[in-house]
Amino acid sequence: MSEATLNHDGVTSSRNQTPSSPAVHSALKPYVDDGCIAGIVAVSVSAAGVKSIDALGFEDIENGVAMRPNSMFWIASQTKPMTAAALMMLVDEGKVSIEDPVTTFIPEYADQWQAVESDEEHILLKKPAKPITVRHLLTHTSGLPFASAIERPTLDFMPLREGILSYTMTPLQSSPGERYQYSNAGINTLGRIIEIVSGVDYVTFMRTRLFEPLGMFDTTFVPNAEQLGRLAKPYKVNEATDSLEATTISQLQYPLNNPDRKPMPAGGLFSTGPDVARFCQMFLNHGKLDGKRYLSEAAVSEMTRKQTDDTVVEAVGLGWHLGDGNYNHGGALASNMTVFPARDRALVYLVQHEGFVRNGGEGMGKFHEAALEE
Repeated sequence: MSEATLNHDGVTSSRNQTPSSPAVHSALKPYVDDGCIAGIVAVSVSAAGVKSIDALGFEDIENGVAMRPNSMFWIASQTKPMTAAALMMLVDEGKVSIEDPVTTFIPEYADQWQAVESDEEHILLKKPAKPITVRHLLTHTSGLPFASAIERPTLDFMPLREGILSYTMTPLQSSPGERYQYSNAGINTLGRIIEIVSGVDYVTFMRTRLFEPLGMFDTTFVPNAEQLGRLAKPYKVNEATDSLEATTISQLQYPLNNPDRKPMPAGGLFSTGPDVARFCQMFLNHGKLDGKRYLSEAAVSEMTRKQTDDTVVEAVGLGWHLGDGNYNHGGALASNMTVFPARDRALVYLVQHEGFVRNGGEGMGKFHEAALEE
């Protein structure tokens, strides 16, 4: 199969043919035809370039809008490895160490307490045995909860600096380094550290240091009107559990192009399959892409190996989760990117689903099987 390139609109071009995969298409088509999945964009990319892009089903079932290769998706927590990569750029520059206490950058964390026990009527606190480090934030072992109590009703209404101050006033749920606990608060704190160390706001750093240089022109925290016109509608299982119905993204404010919405380093990005594939391709090339280096080989190695203590069961790198021969990260609406370095392949699977009808949840596995066999 010929390699492909992507223009700035995310539209695929190739010297010989459109890079779609008959095997992937055949594996995924039954899920769309049976109404188990509304629509899918599936991208297979090697270190050299895109191998295949398959768009199946609908962006919008009700209005009959077909899924496109450059359809936009809320990629949610797939934002986390991108924020981690930005932080590691500063590590490469010697401006941050992953062993640094977070108080080096955010002194307010020195006043934090840890919850020892609690019930509906009381909470017992003590001072943490050790400080939170940057490594703890990157590995979800800081003890910070998923979010603070004031991040309601959505996660994108508060400026980053104010959100981080709310975390410093929230008791830790375990001692730093003691156990894994998935935490938006921890990754959001990394975003604030990026601002403090770089001297520019988080969104500008991500755009100018990562997204634009990589050619990820459709990756944004606030989609514009044109991008909203390509946004895949989210779906959930209906009350009878036999079909899909349209829903909204409950964690975000509407309208999604409201410039007053605030960025979430832990889960705020919208993107496309081709854009996410560019990010993964950079990792397959050990931190380089198109002749430009973004991360050192050492940084990529550190991000993609187990960083948690032996006492922590979960296999976690720096911003990535580790699987059997891969590193990966998913998003809240069932999107995913998985990198198989030994197979020279990264697979991007984008859907917008809050649960699946019947066996729709098997779709990603079938995509992986078909793409890797091919």
